[in-house]
Amino acid sequence: MSLYAAYAGNLDTRLMSRRAPHSPLRATGWLNGWRLTFGGEQLGWEGALATIVEEPGCQVFVGLYDIAPPDEEALDRWEGVGLGIYRRARIRAHTLDGEEPAWVYVLNGYEGGLSSARYLGEIADAAESAGAPHDYVMELRKRPC
Repeated sequence: MSLYAAYAGNLDTRLMSRRAPHSPLRATGWLNGWRLTFGGEQLGWEGALATIVEEPGCQVFVGLYDIAPPDEEALDRWEGVGLGIYRRARIRAHTLDGEEPAWVYVLNGYEGGLSSARYLGEIADAAESAGAPHDYVMELRKRPC
């Protein structure tokens, strides 16, 4: 199994149970030195797509999933890895138990553009249900869309 750090909509455990049914949530944590942003507006169905970029002093709340091999392939298809929409990147997630090596999906497009209000609401709802701090969730809800 490999460890996947889910941000944005994949923080939603109900959604992940459909996309990766053999892969349990192990923990939640933070990507230190990364910032949630949006890009690839021309690729999205309702505006720009969520991604992360490195930025000192920033943090992104994540859920860490133990991904089974068949679920890994399914997630790659869902995220459009074969189409060149997203790529995998290795990162270090910080949890209450310490630092964990994991991978994330990063958009293969330039930062910029606005997400739809619906998509941003789903991201905020997923973060809230995963236990993200209130101020983090409120910041998501206040983002322009």
